[in-house]
Parts: sequence; structure tokens; C-alpha cells
Amino acid sequence: MQLEPRAQTLLKALVERYIADGQPVGSRALSKISGLDLSPATIRNVMADLEELGYVASPHTSAGRVPTPRGYRIFVDTLLTVQHLDEQAVEGRLRLQAPQPQKMINNAAQMLSSLSQFAGVVLAPRRESVFQHIEFLRLGEKRILLVIVAPGGDVQNRLLLTDVDYSPAQLVQSANYINQNYGGLAFDEVQRRLQSEVRQLRDDMGRLMQAAVEAGSEAMADDSEDMVIAGERNLLSVSDLSSNMSSLRQMFDMFEQKTGLMQLLDVSSKANGVQIYIGGESSLVPMDEMSVVTAPYTAHGKIVGTLGVIGPTRMAYERVIPIVDITAKLLSNALSQQ
Repeated sequence: MQLEPRAQTLLKALVERYIADGQPVGSRALSKISGLDLSPATIRNVMADLEELGYVASPHTSAGRVPTPRGYRIFVDTLLTVQHLDEQAVEGRLRLQAPQPQKMINNAAQMLSSLSQFAGVVLAPRRESVFQHIEFLRLGEKRILLVIVAPGGDVQNRLLLTDVDYSPAQLVQSANYINQNYGGLAFDEVQRRLQSEVRQLRDDMGRLMQAAVEAGSEAMADDSEDMVIAGERNLLSVSDLSSNMSSLRQMFDMFEQKTGLMQLLDVSSKANGVQIYIGGESSLVPMDEMSVVTAPYTAHGKIVGTLGVIGPTRMAYERVIPIVDITAKLLSNALSQQ
């Protein structure tokens, strides 16, 4: 719904004052800070209308009003004036650790936390489970060590317990078959091809290859750092989030389990630009008092991950939004130069 200009001005003033000091805002205060030449009675009438529309609410203990999730939404979507952020200063901090992509991602999470004073989070690019070649080493009866070498030289080992005692010659034959036919492909692709192609091989050899591909896929997935979170402890100093043990437990359960955050960041990677998820409004945010500001980042023009800031609903959005936006752009540029 489009609000009339004076209602917009009063709602903007109320949200900004509430973000600044966390106290319900009364009509007398609004008459001073809004810049409008309105009587307290007129302001009370406008506030009553805004409350009826669901943009503000009246706490039981105060005559003042506070913004609702819906009020925050209209504020960030239509009333917010985003602050200017020095992109070069941010870029200098992000380049401190530039040689390796994972270090840049870690650095980006730390920087988001440092600049916002909340928690920074980066959903890392999903690593393709591509292998250069594999080897089988016989450790004993029905015990085989699977050695996986990635294109970059990283090595992963997995122990295979088999139903059949394979000879060294059979292990060499199986490894050669996989390397010659599938080397350089992702394990998922190899798994699809093997299902139809190994029927011509002996059953025992086919089972060994299937077991190796499944173990290899799991090894590569386990090795990847899906999400980097920095500055969780900053949120302990935010009274809105740490006011009671239930909220604290809920917040740190979210950081420990990561599933909900992964889902939120995955959803935001499919959107354009900065997205704001407000607690109490979005089912993706587990706490009413929490908001998440996110943006996707790219490598060579392709979206590969998402980053963002986790903080209280009562955050300075005009400052956090450019922090997230610029960090996403800088990380995209840095990754594209790799």
C-alpha cells in the first residue's frame, strides 16, 4: 500500500529513532524529529492509522510505538537512504589475503563482521567433485585404500571395506579403467555412466568401481568448506538477540546446525542484488528479532555463492546494505582474476 507523504515521513522518523535507541517512540518525540509542522494530536491520529495498517505496534508498557516486520519492510524497500561507503578502503582490506580463493572467502566473512559489528557469513562456491586420477592400494584382506588426486593436486584418502578380496592385478585394472575412461570428470557424472557401462565387466569389478565412485564423491564433498561464519560473538552484545536464554540457544543452534542459513543463502543466490530477510516476516529467518542482509557473488560472470550480514532486526540498514553490496562486488572481481 502506498502511504501518504506525511505518513511516510513519520514512519521513517519512527524507524530511524527506534533503530538508534531501541525505545518506543512517542508522538511528542516524533513532532520534534520529523520536521513536520503537525500537532501531537494529528501525529497520534497518523500513528493510529499506521498501527491499523500493521506498520507499527504499541508495547503494553509504553505509550510510544515500535516498528513491526511489515514496517521495517516498507522502510527498507521505499524509505531508506543508503549511506556512501568508500569502496577503495574496503577493497584494500579484502586484498590482504588474495592468493587463494578460500582465504579470500574467509577474509570476506571477517571483513563483513568487522565493518558491520555483527556476524558475517559467506556461502562458499560448491566445489565440483572432479578427480584427476585414482589409485587402489591393498591394505589387507577385503581392505582397500582409495587414493583420489584432484586436478589441483589435492589428495584425499578413503578406506573401502569390500565383500571380495581383490588381487593387486584386479585393483590396477579397475583403477586404469576408471582413469582412462573418466579421468577429469565429476564423480556424479562417472556414477551415471558407470551404471550402464560396467555391465560388460565382471560383477565384482563393477561393484568395486561403484564403491570407489561413491566414496570419492563423499570425500570431495566432506573436504569443501560450505559456509564460513565470522563474528558470531558480536551478537552477544546485541540486547535484542541475547535478552534471554531461549533466544541465545536458538541463535547458536542456528550457527551450529547451519541448515537454515544454508537454505536462506541458497535462495538469495537466485535473486539479483542485495536482499533483506526480516525476522517475523520471512520463514527463512529463525528469530523474530533477527534480520539477514545478503547478496550473491560471482566468478567469471557466473553466480557461485552468497554472502551477507546477520544482525538484529533493529540494525542500521542504510550502513549494512552498502557493506554487503560492495563486498560482494569486490569478492566477485577478485575471484574472477584467479
